[in-house]
Amino acid sequence: MTTLQDLERAVSQLSLEELAAFRDWFAEFDAEIWDRQIEEDAAAGRLDGLAEKALQHLREGRCTDL
Repeated sequence: MTTLQDLERAVSQLSLEELAAFRDWFAEFDAEIWDRQIEEDAAAGRLDGLAEKALQHLREGRCTDL
């Protein structure tokens, strides 16, 4: 049995209250990983092209207010 299968089995046995707590924890955990990846990508310059394209669209008036 794999670790993933162990996790799936454990999660499937949680009570509704435990599942809600796990869901909240996992959402925060996942968001922290995503934030770190974005920060690393930005620091490495991997987002520069996208940022420049967005700024160009803004300068050209191709953006709308949200």
